[in-house]
Amino acid sequence: MASTATACFLHHAAAISSPAAGRNPSSRYQTVSTRPNLVVCKAQKQDEEAHVGISRRLALTVLVGAAAVGSKVSPADAAYGEAANVFGKPKTNTDFLPYNGDGFKLSIPAKWNPSKEVEYPGQVLRFEDNFDTTSNVTVMVQPTDKKSITDFGSPENFLSQVNYLLGQQAYFGKTDSEGGFDSGVVASANILETDTPIVDGKQYYFLSVLTRTADGDEGGKHQLISATVKDGKLYICKAQAGDKRWFKGAKKFVESAATSFSVA
Repeated sequence: MASTATACFLHHAAAISSPAAGRNPSSRYQTVSTRPNLVVCKAQKQDEEAHVGISRRLALTVLVGAAAVGSKVSPADAAYGEAANVFGKPKTNTDFLPYNGDGFKLSIPAKWNPSKEVEYPGQVLRFEDNFDTTSNVTVMVQPTDKKSITDFGSPENFLSQVNYLLGQQAYFGKTDSEGGFDSGVVASANILETDTPIVDGKQYYFLSVLTRTADGDEGGKHQLISATVKDGKLYICKAQAGDKRWFKGAKKFVESAATSFSVA
């Protein structure tokens, strides 16, 4: 039967490679084409046909079964917000780098560089965008007698006690500037959002603030502030970007930096 199967295979290949070639009338097998790309071998003797058919079906069953047992299906479906894992390797987010500080951690945009500029009391970290220093993130650690961030009152009351984070008004003369400011006012701050998330059992305050100045060329600054208290220390993370860059892609980096902040 081995020689019979081999003859059939060779005849199959010849039929595919040269469909117009003549067939040997004395051959025991004839090639019958039932559809494109589908060729079957048919024996003239019924008993041999049945035997060969059964042998082939048995062989194919064994091969298919072995392949199914030996193969391991790796689903390409991904969870929401993740890229499909088609090749079985985890996708690495190269847009951010993990930063572990003294008692805190956060994700830093990969294209931001460390800065030596000190803006606020207790500042222990500052990173800024390579091309735009307005886009930056800072972390401050200050002593406090509060036991929890809620001891500062509401998020709005907390912001009023750390309003230096929003910048100080340098001009105090009388002016009627354009841009919707009141008479004598050259800067404003609007709280867009507040939240009080609990992370690993610890209470945080989160605020989104839009500040505007009369002489600003960015249309204002989006400033995101995340703060908590632990072991007699007030931890504050502030990430910001100009309004124009905020809507051109900076929002992703500022929000991710601020919301990734947590104390150890």
